[in-house]
Amino acid sequence: MSEAVATESFLKTAPPLPVVSPRLAAMWKRGAEFLGCPVAILAGAMTWVSERNLVAAISNAGGFGVIACGAMTPQLLDAEIKATQALTKRPFGVNLITMHPQLLELVDICAANKVTHMVFAGGVPPGEAIKRAKIFAKVLCFAPAVVMAKRLIKNGADAIVIEGSEAGGHIGPVSTSVLAQEILPVIRDVPVFVAGGIGRGEAIVSFLEMGASGVQMGTRFVCASESIAHPKFKQAFVRASARDAMPTVQLDKRFPVIPVRALINKGTEEFMETQRRVLDRFVRGEVEQQAAQLEIEHFWAGALRRAAVDGDIENGSLMAGQSVGMVEREEPVAAIIAELLAQADAALAARSA
Repeated sequence: MSEAVATESFLKTAPPLPVVSPRLAAMWKRGAEFLGCPVAILAGAMTWVSERNLVAAISNAGGFGVIACGAMTPQLLDAEIKATQALTKRPFGVNLITMHPQLLELVDICAANKVTHMVFAGGVPPGEAIKRAKIFAKVLCFAPAVVMAKRLIKNGADAIVIEGSEAGGHIGPVSTSVLAQEILPVIRDVPVFVAGGIGRGEAIVSFLEMGASGVQMGTRFVCASESIAHPKFKQAFVRASARDAMPTVQLDKRFPVIPVRALINKGTEEFMETQRRVLDRFVRGEVEQQAAQLEIEHFWAGALRRAAVDGDIENGSLMAGQSVGMVEREEPVAAIIAELLAQADAALAARSA
């Protein structure tokens, strides 16, 4: 089948947009209007997983898909955006890591492709990056605290994402529920999306009631039928419980380790042993501190790809949020969103009763 025919088939089989109940639509109206979709669920950008197929499927189902640029070159990102646009006519965004050495070039690629929403993650984005992005798109930034949220808004952020420690991948120290209580009552001038450990519609409703404009979800979409994640990667998610998704542990404060929440496997155990071996060599004077730090940091290089793409679930990195326990099967994106909407409506009906 030619690429053109495959694309046409994909668009023809896209599900109709879901019907959102009037009450739920009113609660997340601000978020839905900001994103340009009926379902104010912003998809978490997951490297190697959030690519054209999953992104387009989420947008076609009424949510808001987001491409995970990760370490892509400008040329690769350009191709990925164009491929996604061929699969959906609905809005979607692009997530850029602020530490990327070609950040401004990536922003320019998004501008050339008329991307409507830019998501900056992994740190405070440079002022120039926000300035360029705001010329053609709405800008979303992650804020770990009220003071940072205010700073980002002052610098030009059009919306804020607050992500708690229950999330998968790189995490901060504060839980989603605490962040929501700290930030939602204070930040009112821009939409705020809540992320981290959200797996059911009842939780979505609770954050909307607290003042959120919508939510961000990643882990629930890993096992979508449209996700290209390796079958073994998906099986690991289906089998896992919330207690299997644990953050990496730092053994010595002299060698800081950025916490990453992932499913425990042989790779996790080996990482602990690597830290011990490196620490022993450092204490014995066999290796300098900088070299020791690099050895620890490089342990996980390529580990996410080995797991998500190649299916090495024993030694690769199985980044997952604690909501992984609510992933029970592989199913289409449309079915996942329909279930979340039904749960949210049931919660609202119970409140009315």
